[in-house]
Amino acid sequence: MWTHQQLPQLVPPHTLFHSYSPSNHTKVPSFAKVNSTHNTKIRNGIRKSTIPLEELPPNALRRKMEADWIGGFSLGVDLGMARTGLALSKGFVVRPLTVLELRGQKLEVQIMNIAEKEEADEFIIGLPKSSDGKETTQSNIIRTVAGRLAVRAAERGWRVYLQDEHGTTADAINRMVDMGLSLSTRQKKLDAYAATLLLERYFSTSGQKTELVLPKNLELQGKLRKGPPRDEDFYSDED
Repeated sequence: MWTHQQLPQLVPPHTLFHSYSPSNHTKVPSFAKVNSTHNTKIRNGIRKSTIPLEELPPNALRRKMEADWIGGFSLGVDLGMARTGLALSKGFVVRPLTVLELRGQKLEVQIMNIAEKEEADEFIIGLPKSSDGKETTQSNIIRTVAGRLAVRAAERGWRVYLQDEHGTTADAINRMVDMGLSLSTRQKKLDAYAATLLLERYFSTSGQKTELVLPKNLELQGKLRKGPPRDEDFYSDED
């Protein structure tokens, strides 16, 4: 998260970007059969094509809509100017993963490599907002990075979503202090814990407050609808 708060003895003086239980609900159609009708919305004077969240639901929402659905690992991403924190959710367990000190294309490639290694099929990226819920200049920067990552992800049928991250850094600091982590550990792992809080917020709302980042390319949109390759570890031949 971008934050202008002073964090004495906790983080170095660089600016940061920062930042359910299943129930019985009617199943949604498979990705290949959903309605492909697009909506449009206007952001910063530009009309953009969108897909309803129910058409390409994030994993947390799909779990709520399909109680017997299994699969779908989520990678939380807390983008920063110098450091980017990652957290991972497999099943109902969310944990801090790592902190990357990369930027630009190298960062995006490394995030994709980690997602492949951890078998994640969606990215939950923190979107900076002000305390009153409004987007900022930093929000636009994050949207740009998320857009580039969405293009890479869509090639594999992976989805990218934006989630409000306001307050996750402060919550992460408090959690690490409560855990009794040393100052040096808190400094090293702050971004990863902020990504963890981001994922927890995402799951607490069943993914219903996320925003799908949609590539402009229609072929890539088709790959998103098709989804990632079938993981035979989760499905039997009879499914």
